[in-house]
Amino acid sequence: MNLLPLLFYVAAGVAYGLHFTKRSPRAGRMATASLAGAVLVHTFVIGMQTMELGRLPFVGASGIISAFVWLLAVAYLYTEVSTDERAMGVFIVPLLVVLQAASALGDRVIVPAPVLDSPLLAVHVMSVLFAYAGFALACVVGITYVLLFRELKAKQLGFFAARLPSLQVLDAMNGRAVGIGWLFLTAGLAVGAVWLFQLHPDTPDPRVRAMSLFDPKIFVVSLSWLVYSFELYARRAIGWNGKRAAWLSALGFSIVLLNLVPVGYFLTESHNF
Repeated sequence: MNLLPLLFYVAAGVAYGLHFTKRSPRAGRMATASLAGAVLVHTFVIGMQTMELGRLPFVGASGIISAFVWLLAVAYLYTEVSTDERAMGVFIVPLLVVLQAASALGDRVIVPAPVLDSPLLAVHVMSVLFAYAGFALACVVGITYVLLFRELKAKQLGFFAARLPSLQVLDAMNGRAVGIGWLFLTAGLAVGAVWLFQLHPDTPDPRVRAMSLFDPKIFVVSLSWLVYSFELYARRAIGWNGKRAAWLSALGFSIVLLNLVPVGYFLTESHNF
C-alpha cells in the first residue's frame, strides 16, 4: 500500500521542480495542491493499515520510515502554507520520494508484538519521528543556506538568490527546526528509557533484552542527539551560526538517515519488531 503514496509524492516532486525553475505562481499553487493530495492519500493508507491492525502501524523499519515521510510532509506543508514560501519544496519532496520508495520496497503490514502495546512506547515513537522531521527540515534549510551563501560570496546573483529567502531567514529557520527537533528527541529518548525500565527484567522477548547503548540503533540515535546538542550549544555559546550551523545540521541528519535505513533494516537487534 505504500506504493500509492509514492506515486503521488513523485507527481508532487515534478510540480515543485516546475515551480522552482519557472518561478510561476500558478505552478507554485499546483505544487502545493499536489503535495496536499499526496498527504491525503498517505493519511488514507495509514488509516487503512490502522484499521487492519487495530493500532497505528508504526512498527518495523518500513512502517517507521513511512510514518516519518508522512510527518515530514505534514510539517513542511504546514510551514509552506503558513509562510507562503514554496522554495524549499524542490529540496524536501525528493527526500520524501526516496524514503517512501525505501518503505515501499518492504511494504508489508507487521502485526505488533504484545510487548509493544504500551502508551509510553507510542509517545516514544511519535516524539522521535517528530524530531526526525524537524531535523530533516533543518538539513534542507542548511543546504539551501550553503548554496545561497556561495552564490552571494562569488558576487554572482542569479539562480538561488532569485528563488530562496535571505540568509538571515534561512539561518533563523534552521535554528528553530533544530531546537524543536532536539526537544522532541530528548523527550522521546527519555520516555523510551522509562518504558524499558518498566518492563519486567526477565522479559522473554530477545529484542527487548537486546536494548542497550551498544545496540547500533540506540547508539546511532544517541550519537545524533549529541551532534544536535553540540549544535545548539555552539550556536548560543560560541557563535556557530550560519554556514557552520548548516553543516552541523547536514551532519546530524546524515546520521538520522543512517539510523532510519541501513541500521533500521539490517543492523539492529532490538528495533526489528
